[in-house]
Amino acid sequence: MNHLWLGLAILFEVAATTALKASEGMRHWPASLLALTGYGCAFYCLSLALRTIPVGVAYAIWSGVGIVLISAIAYFRFGESLLSSQWLGMMLISIGVIVLQLSGARD
Repeated sequence: MNHLWLGLAILFEVAATTALKASEGMRHWPASLLALTGYGCAFYCLSLALRTIPVGVAYAIWSGVGIVLISAIAYFRFGESLLSSQWLGMMLISIGVIVLQLSGARD
């Protein structure tokens, strides 16, 4: 169940960050409100996940998955592009998250 909380935390954080981009520097109040609410929900879900998931592992998964998802959204939704070295970096982050998940299954 705690991995489900972590997954929800990641989804709320990604939605909040997307809304933050759409808020245009907090000038668009509906998007700003969505961003603030999303971050609140994300941190609440993360706090529930941290009951059993080690904080370092949870934060690494949270940030790694979040980086990849936000970058994909930025590419498709906002037309932002990434250099090949940035794609490589995200691939390495993804590999790190997979290694964390696999090593956690044995503990």
